[in-house]
Amino acid sequence: MKQGIHPQSYRLVVFKDMSNGISFLGKSTANTKETVQWEDGNEYPLIKLEVSNTSHPFFTGKNVMLDTAGRIDKFKKKYAKK
Repeated sequence: MKQGIHPQSYRLVVFKDMSNGISFLGKSTANTKETVQWEDGNEYPLIKLEVSNTSHPFFTGKNVMLDTAGRIDKFKKKYAKK
């Protein structure tokens, strides 16, 4: 690896998966303005995630298919073999 290209300012942050509400403590260099009090009583920066290993279909084994306004049916009807 090249020397001097990786950040040295890692700090503890709380990651919160917004899709299922699960939080976990990890290290990151990402900036955030929000903070949250963790289980140990200390306050840490909060990074909100849309998807994490606790909600991603690859890790959970559950395949979730979202159909908003019938788009899948519309696509199937449009491209169905006649």
